[in-house]
Amino acid sequence: MARKRFKFGSNDRHFHVEQDGKLTVIQNLPVLRFPKFSKRRKRAWVIPPLNILENDRGPYPKLVAQIRSDQDKESRMEYKITGEGVNGLFTIDRNTGQLYVTQPLDRERESQYMFDAHANVAGMVNAPAEAAMAIIVNVLDANDNKPVFTQDPFVAEVAEASARDFEVITIRATDLDDPYSDNSLVYYKILSQEPKLPNANLFAINPVSGVIRVKMQGLDREKYPKYTLEVEAADMKGDGLTVKGHVHLTVTDSNDIAPAFEMAQYEASVPENTVGALVVNMSVTDGDERLSPAWNAKFQIVAGDKNGQFAVETGPGKQEGIITTVKGLDFEMTKTYTLLVTVENEIPFAIRLPTATATVVVSVEDLNEAPVFRPTIQVVKRKEDLAVASEIVRYTATDPDTERSQNVSYKIMKDPARWLSVNPDTGLIRVKNGMDRESQYVQDGKYTALIMAYDDDVSRATGTGTLEIELEDVNDNIPSINERNIKVCNTESAPQLLSVTDSDGPDFAAPYTVSLTGMSKNNWTATMDDTRAGIVLTLIRALPKGDYNVVLRVADTQGLEQDNVVMATVCDCTENEVTCKVGIREGGIGLPGLLVRSGAVLLLLLLALLLLIFIRRRGGEQNEPLPPNEDIRDHIYYNEEEGGGEDHQDNYDPSVLHRGPDNRPEVFRSDVMPCVMPKAENRPRPANPEDIGKCIDDNLTAADRDPLASPSHC
Repeated sequence: MARKRFKFGSNDRHFHVEQDGKLTVIQNLPVLRFPKFSKRRKRAWVIPPLNILENDRGPYPKLVAQIRSDQDKESRMEYKITGEGVNGLFTIDRNTGQLYVTQPLDRERESQYMFDAHANVAGMVNAPAEAAMAIIVNVLDANDNKPVFTQDPFVAEVAEASARDFEVITIRATDLDDPYSDNSLVYYKILSQEPKLPNANLFAINPVSGVIRVKMQGLDREKYPKYTLEVEAADMKGDGLTVKGHVHLTVTDSNDIAPAFEMAQYEASVPENTVGALVVNMSVTDGDERLSPAWNAKFQIVAGDKNGQFAVETGPGKQEGIITTVKGLDFEMTKTYTLLVTVENEIPFAIRLPTATATVVVSVEDLNEAPVFRPTIQVVKRKEDLAVASEIVRYTATDPDTERSQNVSYKIMKDPARWLSVNPDTGLIRVKNGMDRESQYVQDGKYTALIMAYDDDVSRATGTGTLEIELEDVNDNIPSINERNIKVCNTESAPQLLSVTDSDGPDFAAPYTVSLTGMSKNNWTATMDDTRAGIVLTLIRALPKGDYNVVLRVADTQGLEQDNVVMATVCDCTENEVTCKVGIREGGIGLPGLLVRSGAVLLLLLLALLLLIFIRRRGGEQNEPLPPNEDIRDHIYYNEEEGGGEDHQDNYDPSVLHRGPDNRPEVFRSDVMPCVMPKAENRPRPANPEDIGKCIDDNLTAADRDPLASPSHC
């Protein structure tokens, strides 16, 4: 067996190995010495790490270091290594302290190993001569890994109108070698471009960052929509191991083609006064990507429409411009319009492009237009008692058709109360029937009528105007009491509050005044309340139970007055308890007395009729006129007692002959018609006795119209 002897050099960086009589010198072999022994040292001694190149070819086991103890001069030493980092990869010669690696190392698997070296005097197992020495082995990197692209292929889009140096995409490759060495420093380059049109070098790549940019303009989606770049990544700054990959580029559309009109000029005709009429539909073409913002058209009227009478919109197909009218065109004002229309896209042009234009000539068609009232609402103020046939206003319309010779006529279209008339030729409006501000057809003091104007064209056109008459109030309504029936007690009667209304406005209504008339004032008092719009009626003396007519004369603030009859039911009670109901009385005159008086009046009329017949029979013989102061009527007697009788005839009131069937005094059916009526004028006594019959007939007719008139003065 061969024997080995070792001899260390003075610098400890090399040593001699004698084997079978031959001496081999190993240079640059690290010599690791144990430090001098110290009891105070508790931790292992750390020496500079060992560096071993990965994937070294050997041969193996390969000597990597010499472990040495200074005590080997005095005693024979034995060496060993311990620790998890050994893992069978490292061994040591127990006699010489030579440290070996048993196989190639892989830095990408494990970049560092740690274990401990020990030295003992031979034969002394548990008596270490040296403290443990920690050994660190660093695995040095070798360029044994190729770069790898993070993806393959890379995919990106580039707009066809991209400018030079526009960044398209960044590619990247990784290398498992030491990131701090050139073994993993990757550089990039483009190997080829397909297609090579319109230029073979449309793209460039930054060799360090991997950024691919547009090198020169010329991309055209419509001709070359896709490109494929073959790229390479190489480590060692581009001089080492390489890998190839691909980049697929899709050229996207840019608005680099301007839309164009199919026709340069369009002509159209539109009826006048038509809003929303279709004028023209203009089609365009565009070479950009269909239905994209760069293809969709957008139109604008840039000239010829200073009054904003037209509008242009993009049609549903996005390639047509639709022009319509937004205001009615007036043939008499402008017969022809010339519009200048431009077309662009929804997004701006990507490059400088000309804007297409088209001309649209619009002819306005003449139509028969309706006459127009100005103002459309004519407001006038007039008094409500304006006399019939009085002029209100001349309300006329003009015919817009100045190019035609036409006449305008007028008529009333809406006149709810039928108060108005209009002259068909002049438009003069007059009062046909008396107007009344208090009519149901008047709202807020205003009466509204519609006037129609029409021309005499074959196809007649009509227009309407509104006449609004503000009726000024006059005092033409008499105040009246709303309550017609009341009930009171004949003892300690409670006051009755009666309300008054007047259809006139506030200037001719309250405050009111009230007074009692006839015999009513003997039994009642009437005063206005604090509001001067209500009457406080009070029974001032006890009356027999029964119904009584109370006559109250009410006047408005201007003094217009009328008598109002209120039927009061008087009951035997205190305050307001009603316990009885009898016939009507007026201020103290009961029904039996009125019946007696009515019989006397009828008898008087019968005697007058007999006298008339007698006179007519003697008419041929009597030529002298009747005495002027002789009255052919019998005397009428008046009884002041409530029961009534004919014992007293001095103060009999003849007006009772003409009262209504309910025998109410002072007024004649005030609940049916106003009580203020013109007094009938009786015909004077005729000189010829033959005319007395006709005189009586005339005066009877007058008495029917006036309840207070005398039956006859003939």
